[in-house]
Amino acid sequence: MTHSENFTKGFFKENAVFVLLLGMCPTLGVTTTAFNGLGMGLATTFVLVMSNIVVALVKDLVPDKVRIPTFVVIIASFVAIVEMGLQAYIPFLYEQLGLFIPLIVVNCIILGRAESFASKNSVLPSMIDGLSMGLGFAMALTMLGTVREILGSGSVFGLSFVPQGATTILIFVMPPGAFIALGYLIAGINALQARARKPKPVAAKAPEPLPAN
Repeated sequence: MTHSENFTKGFFKENAVFVLLLGMCPTLGVTTTAFNGLGMGLATTFVLVMSNIVVALVKDLVPDKVRIPTFVVIIASFVAIVEMGLQAYIPFLYEQLGLFIPLIVVNCIILGRAESFASKNSVLPSMIDGLSMGLGFAMALTMLGTVREILGSGSVFGLSFVPQGATTILIFVMPPGAFIALGYLIAGINALQARARKPKPVAAKAPEPLPAN
C-alpha cells in the first residue's frame, strides 16, 4: 500500500463511521452541532496519531502478554493531554463534550488501529494511518453535526440563517435525530459509492463495411 492509498482510505474506503460503523457512542452523542463534531473529531485525531506513533516505536519492546494493557496506557496518556488542553484553552468545547473526552480511551477505533496496524508497521505508515482514520472520523462527525444543526436549529457553526422564532425540526437536536440523520447519510454515501463502482456501458462498434467485389 502506497502512502497516498494509506492516507485516503480513512476518508472513503475504510471510513470509521460511514463504512465500518465504529465509534458510534461519540458519533451519536456529541454531534448536536457541527462545532462539537469537529472538536471531537480533531481531539480523536490527535490521540490516534500520537498513540500510533508511540505504539510503532515500542512494539518490539512490549511482551505479547501485556500488549493490550500497554496500548491502553499509551492511549490514556494522550487522552489526558487532550482533556487538560481543552479544559485550559477551549473550556466551552470541554464543557460541551463532557464525559465523551475521557471515553476516547475506550474508543474502538483508536485501540483497533494500534492493534491491527501500528503494532505491525513502522512509524511513518502508522502516523499516516492515524491521520487518515482520524481526519476521516472528524469529517464524518462534522458532516453529521452540520446536518443536525441545520435541520434542528437553523444554523451552522453557530451562525443562524433563519429568522428568529422560525420553526425548525427539533427532533434532529435530540437523540433520535442522530440515528435518523446518520442513517440517511450512510444511505446517500452508499448510493454514491455504488454508482461510482458501476461499470460504464461500452459503446458498440459499428460493423465494418464488407469489401467490394
